[in-house]
Order: sequence, then structure tokens, then C-alpha cells
Amino acid sequence: MTDVVVVESPAKAKTINKYLGSGYTVLASFGHVRDLPPKDGSVRPDENFAMSWQTDERGAKQIAAIAKALKGAKNLYLATDPDREGEAISWHVRSVLEDKKLLKNINVHRVTFNEITKSAVETAMAGPRNLDQPLIDAYLARRALDYLVGFTLSPVLWRKLPGSRSAGRVQSVALRLICEREAEIEVFKAREYWTVTGNFSTPKNANFQARLTHLNGQKLSQFDLNNESLAFAARDKVQSSQFTVQSVEKKRVKRNPPAPFTTSTLQQEASRKLGMSAQVTMRTAQQLYEGVDLSGETVGLITYMRTDGVTMAQEAVSSIRSHIQSTLGAEYVPQHARLYATKAKNAQEAHEAIRPTSVQYTPKDVAHALTTDQKKLYDLIWKRSVASQMQSAELDQVAITLADAQKQTLLRATGSTIAFEGFLKLYIEGRDDNTEEEEGKLLPSMTEGDRLSTGAVSAEQHFTQPPPRYSEASLVKKMEEIGIGRPSTYASILSVLRDRNYVKLEARRFLPEDRGRLVTAFLTSFFERYVDTGFTASLEEQLDDISGGRADWHDVMAAFWQDFSNAVEQTKDLKISDVIDALDEDLGEHFFPTKSDGGDPRLCTACGTGRLGLRLGKFGAFIGCSNYPTCQFTRRLVVDEAEAEEGLNDGPKMLGEDPETGENITIRRGPYGLYIQKGEPNPEDKKAKPKRTTIPKGIDGNHITLEQALGLLSLPRFVGLHPETGEKIEAGLGRFGPFVKMGSIYGALDKDDDVLTLGLNRAVDSLAKKLASIRNLGAHPKDKETVMVRKGRFGPYVQHGQTIANLPKDSDMDAVTLEEAIDLLAEKGKPLKGKVKKTTSKTKKSKEKATSTKATDEKKMPTPRSTKKKNTPTKKKVSKKEAE
Repeated sequence: MTDVVVVESPAKAKTINKYLGSGYTVLASFGHVRDLPPKDGSVRPDENFAMSWQTDERGAKQIAAIAKALKGAKNLYLATDPDREGEAISWHVRSVLEDKKLLKNINVHRVTFNEITKSAVETAMAGPRNLDQPLIDAYLARRALDYLVGFTLSPVLWRKLPGSRSAGRVQSVALRLICEREAEIEVFKAREYWTVTGNFSTPKNANFQARLTHLNGQKLSQFDLNNESLAFAARDKVQSSQFTVQSVEKKRVKRNPPAPFTTSTLQQEASRKLGMSAQVTMRTAQQLYEGVDLSGETVGLITYMRTDGVTMAQEAVSSIRSHIQSTLGAEYVPQHARLYATKAKNAQEAHEAIRPTSVQYTPKDVAHALTTDQKKLYDLIWKRSVASQMQSAELDQVAITLADAQKQTLLRATGSTIAFEGFLKLYIEGRDDNTEEEEGKLLPSMTEGDRLSTGAVSAEQHFTQPPPRYSEASLVKKMEEIGIGRPSTYASILSVLRDRNYVKLEARRFLPEDRGRLVTAFLTSFFERYVDTGFTASLEEQLDDISGGRADWHDVMAAFWQDFSNAVEQTKDLKISDVIDALDEDLGEHFFPTKSDGGDPRLCTACGTGRLGLRLGKFGAFIGCSNYPTCQFTRRLVVDEAEAEEGLNDGPKMLGEDPETGENITIRRGPYGLYIQKGEPNPEDKKAKPKRTTIPKGIDGNHITLEQALGLLSLPRFVGLHPETGEKIEAGLGRFGPFVKMGSIYGALDKDDDVLTLGLNRAVDSLAKKLASIRNLGAHPKDKETVMVRKGRFGPYVQHGQTIANLPKDSDMDAVTLEEAIDLLAEKGKPLKGKVKKTTSKTKKSKEKATSTKATDEKKMPTPRSTKKKNTPTKKKVSKKEAE
């Protein structure tokens, strides 16, 4: 019998099975096979933090498949991902199998590989180890912490702050960072300052610019020229003076290449350079790691993508250095290989950096096998990895000081030139929007004492800028700097904040929603310690100590739970009025900003005497008047200024007319948010309703254009023909978000995908995942409609139109023929679920009773005259709900 290998994903299982051969059966766990049930009592602090685990339907199916494969096997290899989460998945698989007593006489091994290549897999299989208990303990502690915080703190939020969703251990701290940055921006007061810049010419008529740095013998600080009068006086002083070159400073500096990517730096750079969200980045990296088809063979292109390490394997470094020498030249290869040190505190999880599995797989050579996102991300990873082993760039920096005759007025010009490109020939690191480029322009040749001609001199007004809002890149960087979260959690943290409508993204920057600010204000007022960055970072360090075997997870949990449960206990007597007062004080400036005319921002505009303030109702917080119930003025918090300006609270907003029908296209607010409507209801035909469509995530409803609205109303839209089958592909919006459709086959899209601009390549890629679980058998002889065999939740089945039939148990879907499928449909075919109205049991019984009564009565009836309606049961009217 074959030995069994368990990995996480089916794509990985297929590739690894090819590498290992027929002596092994490789199965996928599909991630975790069990988890904590989402109910109270799953973690029991009073029982030393004992946990109750629950295997879901999918997990049970995978365990059953593994158990079946283990019959007669001697070895079980747990080859899940090489991190804490992967270790936990292996532990769960082993634990479930042990509980079922399925591991008798079977040796259990743990193997890990950082890349999915034949050599890496074979090397890992040759050197198995035991499960890493400290890593498992760290997982248990983290899972218990997140569960206890979520299931203890969230109910407090629901009771004391109606309308809030939930609170998480790390997500709440990330939300606080976003809210505090917004508060800084709101209170920021811009300060005026001026700069004076002059144009000068050398004796050889070469032009350059210099900025005023000293005036009347004093060095200028940023705000010394803080008004037009002072700035113009300084400008005139420069304009009327004769300048010479006082000094010329030259120096050559080196710029070293950045380290290869970690999870954090990859997310940051992909956001800055490619505009990818953290979630899309990680999903695309996962695809590159699991492998793509190259010349008929599945090849993993990058190493494992969840890592905080910056080191690379020696053989990879040697291969990269050889590639640089052969393609760029020996001058681009440093004398010694570059070594990078990780800054991560958790040495246990400091794996190899993210790099190509082989430098020979250049972006150009593999581009044909990749999707658009995969090409962009692989190009970024490949270039960063190669650049990290290249020679430093050399820059010649020049600083020239100009002085008037009295040496009381000085100006300075700076510039630089690249003397040697080094790694810059291949890769230039992205910069945040608020980062200024240090290098200046090339300056003409000058020597000390040169007399210069003064050209036009300008004074330019500036205002200080508030701190920038966090982008995904800068927020991930901040969380990493202060030590909260870990590589595998950044993407999910940012996703949760958006999904719960605590924040929104505008121009790729995070803006807190009012709901998010209320939650943060509540937590900082009553649970300040647990949303403190220092406390959360110290807790992460304790978790790292557990994974390093330096601390016991039960002790860490006990210390945390004692203080946390006491803090929650203290909120039991908390009055709603206390919550309102705390929120009103914290967010008063936000909801009631100072008026430019000096008026009272809290004065009720309805009654003219009441004071406006925060109120809490059944559906959340709102603004209300102190004169209630005499004055019933209210204002929702979820409405921002833009919506108020657009008038969406008072009625629909007109976008324009449909050029074909002339009907009005409007944007309206419904109970579930903004939507688009074409035309108006027909009062004479109540059944005819105007066409409506929701506004998908990613499109700002307040600034949607008529063209976008018409595009959404026209969905589904034709995308193109499938390059292999020639079938029509359409894109549309459904209950669960955007989708693509080819015949009866649907493929889910990401919420970031724009159905109005979606291209054929992305559509084909999405359908490919679905088509992998579908096999076309051919046309049915009756109507020529396609007969398919598909994978279902309960096993494979055949389908023809809206008729399906399950395959016999243990049947192979790849072996079913068209003739067998047709026979099966004819014999056991049944309507596709949800396509036919069900007859309720109550109605069925009623009909059965009617038939029975009628038959009995007919036996008793001597003449036809006796058969009357009184013996015929009345048909019970079936409600619409029952029928469905």
C-alpha cells in the first residue's frame, strides 16, 4: 500500500503527487479540518483553558478520505505549510485521527518545505521531524485569546453600544490607529510659510536654481518667512544682490539595495507600485507558490509567502549571483554575497524570504502562463530578489552655497548624479506619497569664487499639511513597527475592518466610518488597556515566547484572563447615559465642529433652543435634541457630509437620462444602502417595477457617473468568447457579489473586481477554477443540450439542463461516459434543487386524507345522488412560504 501525505490545498496535492510518484497518496486538508464552535463555552478558562473542537462537514469529508487512504499504509506525512498555522493544521489532523483510533501501527511524520519544487519536496521527505509542540501551543494561545476577546467583549458592545458589530483583539487596535490619525487631521491647524528661490547663471551661461537659507546673517527656520510682506522683502533682497560661489561640496555616496521581500514588505510594495490590496497580494502570491503550468508540468514559482525572514538559501544566492554576472556583467556583482538580518522578534517563524524558486524562471519566460496580477507580482518578487544581491548604486552628490558680497544672504543648491547604476539598473523601491525624493537635479560645473548672474527670483507660499491618512501599505508598516499582528494576519485584519463597515477606502487611503469611531471611542473609554498598542505588542511578545518554548501558554492565558474578565465585569453596571457622556465628550469635536461664524455648533436647528448631542437607539447612535419629545429632530450618524451635499437623505439624486428610453436614472437610498433606479413605478400597472441594481463595493455611490450607472443597469455584459470552447462569457452582479457566467457554469469574482471593465483573461481565470470541477460529456440526443458531470458537496453527479442524478458511490467522475450519464438521468434523474416548488407535508397529508375519505364514502353511497360536496374535503390553501 502507498504512504499518505497530507497538504493544505488540492493544487499543491496534485503537484506533489507528481514529484513523489505512485508510492504515495497525496491528499488535501483544505485548510483547517476543525475549529472552535462559534458559541459560548468553546474555551473554558475555569478548566485550564480547555477547548472544544468541532469538525465541519468539509473537514469530516477530508478526514474520511485520509482515513480511507491510511488503510494498509505504514506512514502518514503531515506536509502542511511551514508556519504556526500549518503546524496547527497538522496537529488537528493527527488529533482527529487519533480520536478515531485510526493511527494504530502508523508512523506520523512532520515535513516542511519552503518551496514546491521536486528537490525541495524530496529533501523534506528524506528528513522528517516530530510536530513542534511550542508552535502548537502558540497557536492554541492565540486562538483562545481571539475567541475569548471576541465572545466576551462583543456582547458588551452589542448591549452598551447598539449598532456595533464586534470587537477583535488586534483589529480593534488597528481601527484605533486609523481613528486617531483622523482625529489628528481634524484638529490640525495649517501654518503659512514662504520659500524664496532664485534662478542663476554661471559664467558659461549654464542655468540652475538655489533656495534662500540665510537672511541678514541669520539662518532661516521654516516659519521665519510666514507672510507675504516678509517673503517679498526677502525676495527683493536676493533680486538686488550680486552672488558668488562661496563653496562647492562634493561627495560620493553609496545606496545599498533593499532586502528581499517579507510578507509585510511585499504587501507594502505591491500596494505602492501595483495598487494591489493586501488580500489580493496574498491570494496572488499563494497561486505563485502553489504553482502554474509550464510546458505540461506544474511548477511553484516562489517560496512560501508568509514569512518575516529576509535570508535566502545559499544555493539561491549563488544562482542569483551567477545570473547577474552572465546577464548584466561582473561589475554588478559585489565581491561577497549580501547577508540580511531579520528584524523579527520571533526567531521560530523567521523563514526564508520570498524569492523565486529558480532565478532562471525570468518574468519574461513565464509570462505566458500567468494572469495579469500574477505577472505583475512575480515581476516584482523576481526583480527585488535579484536586486538584493547586486552591487550598490553610487551617486555623486553636490551642494553649492551662494553668498552676497557681505556674506549675509546665502542660498543653497543641491543635486546629484548617478555615477554607477548598480541595483538601480533593475529595481527602484517604491515610496509613500508623503516621502520626498532626496536627489536633486544635475548642477552645472562651478568653482569657488565664480561670479553669478541673478535671474528671476520668486517667493512661493506654502501651508503645512496634516499627517497623511493610512494607506494599506503604511498601516501594515505601522503595525509591524509597533509589533502588533503577524505576517499571516495583516490582510485579514484590513479586510475585517472594511467588511464590518468600520472603515472605508477612498483614494487608497483609510477613512474611519462613524460606526468605527464610536466603537473606538467606547473601547478607549472603558477598555483602554486592551486597545493600547503597547499592551497588544507585549502580548504578541509573550505569544512569541510561547512559540520559542520560553513560556507556558496556560500561564500567559491565566494572567490575561484574570485582568480582562475583571474589566468586563466592571461594565455590568455601566449605564447607557455613562456611555453617551463618554462618547459625546470624545467625539464632540467630530460631530459638532466649530462654526466659522462663531455660532453654537450644538444649537438645534429645528427648535432653536435645544442642545444637540449623541443618543443611542435600537439601531445604533444618532444625533438628537435635548428638548425631546417636544422637539423630535434627529440626524443619522452614518450620513457623511458628501451625502448631505448630494441630497440623498431628502430624496433621489438625478444622474441623467437613459439615451435610448429617455427614462430618468437616479441614485437612491434604501434600507441596505445606495442603489440605482431607471424610470419610475407605473401607477396603472403595479406589477411592473422599474429596473434597479445595487452599487458594488469599490464604486463610490456619491460620485458615480451616468455612464457607470447605465453600465450597471445593463448587466450582465458580454465579456468575450472562451478561447478554447468558443462559448459566450458574461459578467454580472448577484446576491453574493460579482460573477462570470459561461452557459450554466458560474465563476465567483473577488469583491475588488470591476464587472464593468473586467477583461477576458480574468474571466477565463475565474471560470478555470470552476471548470476544474466540471467535465462536459457531450450533447444529449434529445435536445442537443450539454450533459455534464460535476463535483458536488455530497459527491459527483451528472446534469442535463435542470435535471441531475447522483453517481453511484465510489464512481470516478473522469470515467463516466455520455451513454452512462443519459441512462442514469433517465433512471434516477430529479429536478435541480430549488427549481420546483415543494409540496408541504401538511398539504400532502390533507390530499391523502381527501383521497382516503372519498374512497370510503364512495363505498357507502348506494346511489349517485348521495355523492355530495359535504363528503369532499376542502382544499387547504397553501401559503407562498409553505410552497417554497
